[in-house]
This record gives sequence, C-alpha cells and structure tokens, in this order.
Amino acid sequence: MSNTGWATGAPLAATPDWVDELLLAGDDRDVCLHFGSPVDRAALRHAVADRADTLRRLGLTRGGSIALRLPPSLAYVANLLAAWRIGAQVALLDHRLTAYETDRALDRLQPQVVVSFSGTLPGGLRAFYEVTDVAEARDGRPAETGHAVVQLSSGSTGPSKVIARTAEQLVAEVDRYTRIDGVPLPGERVVLLASVVHVLGLVGGLLYCLHAGVELVLPERLTVDAILRAVEAGDAPTTLLGVPFHTELLASNPNPPKLPQLKRMTTGGELVRAEVAQRFTERYGIVLGNMYGMTEVGVIATDLFGEHRPSLMPAPGITVRESDGELLIATPESPYVGLSDPTRWVDGWLHTKDAGRVDPATGLMTVLGRLDSQVSVGGLKVDLTEVEHTLAALPGVESAVVVYDGGIEAFAVVPDPDAAAALEGELAIRLAPYKRPRVLHIVEQLPRTATGKLVRDRAVLRTADPTAAP
Repeated sequence: MSNTGWATGAPLAATPDWVDELLLAGDDRDVCLHFGSPVDRAALRHAVADRADTLRRLGLTRGGSIALRLPPSLAYVANLLAAWRIGAQVALLDHRLTAYETDRALDRLQPQVVVSFSGTLPGGLRAFYEVTDVAEARDGRPAETGHAVVQLSSGSTGPSKVIARTAEQLVAEVDRYTRIDGVPLPGERVVLLASVVHVLGLVGGLLYCLHAGVELVLPERLTVDAILRAVEAGDAPTTLLGVPFHTELLASNPNPPKLPQLKRMTTGGELVRAEVAQRFTERYGIVLGNMYGMTEVGVIATDLFGEHRPSLMPAPGITVRESDGELLIATPESPYVGLSDPTRWVDGWLHTKDAGRVDPATGLMTVLGRLDSQVSVGGLKVDLTEVEHTLAALPGVESAVVVYDGGIEAFAVVPDPDAAAALEGELAIRLAPYKRPRVLHIVEQLPRTATGKLVRDRAVLRTADPTAAP
C-alpha cells in the first residue's frame, strides 16, 4: 500500500529545476530542518541562494565539478543543493577523512571547486556541527559524466570504489520512498542518526524529508541521552533512522523514558542481531523496521513493520533475482566510474556480492550475509556470519568481527576479563569444532567505516590488535 493522497505514484521528472521543484518548494514558514535550532524553508532557500552566488563567482557552471568536505551541517546542505541548482557534479567526501586520505581522493576526482571548513571540529560524538564553510577554486577538470553525485564506497572489505548517480536516479529513489508503506508522512519528524554524506542519510533522510514535508532533526550528539532528547523535543510522530550500531546503542539503555511520539526505528545496512532487536522492541515498545540498500542503488528492499524479519520486500520499481546464491539487482547502467571490477555489473544486473535468496511465491528476499562469508573448512561449509553472530551474542561481548584467511579468525571487544576468559568455552557449547575461530583476539575497539559498519579487512583489523600475526 502506498502513501496515496500526497504522492502521485508516477515517477518524478528530474528537470533542470529539480532542486527547487522537488526539495525546496513549500511554505516559507514550514520548518524543514533542525540543526540545533529550527530552519524553515525561507531560511534554507536563502542559504542555498547565497552559496550558489559564491560558487558561481569561483567559476562553477553547469557541467562543472565540485567536492564537498563538510560535516553534517546547514552549510553542507546549502552547498550541496546550491551546486545541484547550478547543474554541477558533486563529490561527497566524509569530513572524518585524514588530510592524506582527502588529498588522495581529490587527486583521484580532480574537482574544480572544493568546499571545506575552517578550524578544528570539536569532539564528543556530535551528529551535526556549526561550521564556517570555505570554498576554493582549484586546477581541476569539468565533470566527465552527467552524474549529479559521486561517492566513494565505504571500503569495509577493501579499497573504495567511485560510485556515481544521476539526478534522475536520485529523484527516482525519492519517489520510491514515497511509495513504501510505513515511511514517515508529511507533518511527521525523522530523527536522523545516519550520516547525511552517505546514501541512507542523504536520500532516505535529507532528500526524502525535504520532498515529503517531514521535519528532519539531527540530535546534538550521538549518545543515548541526546537522541532521546531529540525525540522528546517534538510532539509529532517521530521515526528514528540509523544503522544497527545505533540500535545497539539505544538498546543498551535499561530504562528508557516513555516516548509516546516515537512510532518506529528503521535501520539500514547490516541486519540487527536477533537478541538486540528483541531487547530494543521490549524496552521501547515500538516497531523496529529493516532496510537493505547499497550506495550504488539506494534503497532496495524494506520491512518497515518488522513482519518478515529477516526477509524484506523489494521496494517499488526494484527487480531482484537470485543467481548461484547471490542477490542481483536490475540496473540499466553501471554505477561505477573509472576503474572497477567488470564482474560487478553485467548485462543490466548489478552483482551485490551478498548471499541471499528470493522466494518465488512471495517475492520476499533474504540477505544471508556477504558472499565471501561462505568458506570451506576441511571440506565443510561454514557461514562466517553465523559464527560472528554467535560470538557477538555471548555474555560480555560488545562487538565482534569474524574473518577468514586460511582459517577462521575472530576479533572481539570484551571489557570484562572474566567474560573474555570464558569465550572459548561458551563457543565450544554453541558451535561445532570446525566452525570455531582458530584464533580469538580480544581488542579494546574495532574499526568501523564512516557509515558505522564494522570493517572486515584483516589488514585494518590487525591494527586493533598489534599482536595479531600479519
């Protein structure tokens, strides 16, 4: 069932004025964003026009290229929409990249204009910042393709890829959201925990909310107390939008306050572990919805009412099929720019590299984990996702990653020494001998990507435990 009455159901056209028509339209007084203080549509339009003037003075024109290295902020939103209004291609760089990583990305992308921020950002798990944005022209080159946005993949399992999407594809995804039953409706609120630099927060949060007339709120900090204060600050029905890390964070609160306006939490990315989902729903008394997507496509499938967990229904307009145990998504063209693995997009099908199945009777799809999580140990098949979830569910384990390199290897955060000492015995009860990690590393912290996903690149994981063999 779609949200009829405010969405036409027909695909929206990405005209040259798509930003004004689809994202900035509305009553001047309507509050659309909340970055510490409310921002109405008149103020947002003024900020976008101001940045557009600055970018034009630096020589940015239709078909030009620009890179944004800004934290979540009004400045980020204003520069992004301003560049799109001009007709430029925007590359999004996470503000948490090091100077070395940023320079490498800029050398790779060669933008004509770079917008960054002055000074040093404060710490403290902030969800948004008040920054002074600084735009500078550089000796770059115009956009070589007609894409509106360029992003670097998170690199959770290896080097990042350059992924690009057109304005038409962004508009189609916003329209796709409007036709999914259970998404926030006009007049409601979304408290966004995912980064607006990455696809879930960018399209599912920022662009959808601007189009749909949903107030987008960023909490002051990504802590339990700050998130709950952001929910409490408004009376309208409120949805939390984040990743499994945020669900685990909120589920750790044993006595959350009553929040009558909180109607749902939706997570994207990896599937929330069953015991975490149960603890979250018991403590908050709301639906925990699930969403599956990729930077290359955006939202692919959802289960916003938690009815089919762990399965999901493909989103409107998305075609999914299973081939040799892998999920494939129908896409008319490759989303990759520059050098890329030629096996990722073949004959109109994007290979997700995720193991899964599609039920021919219901159309429901189930993501079974990374395709490379299926390994052979002594001729016996082992699903590393099963091992990882089993380890992560043990008492005292805060997070865990399981990888394979000639043998099963696990990295776990276990603050309690007694719980750490008991892990191998607990695993012996729950897993057959051939499934158990050959080596178990107890570490203080596990590396995560900018989107909150646990990194599974063994070379990176090794930095978490200097004693790990190379």
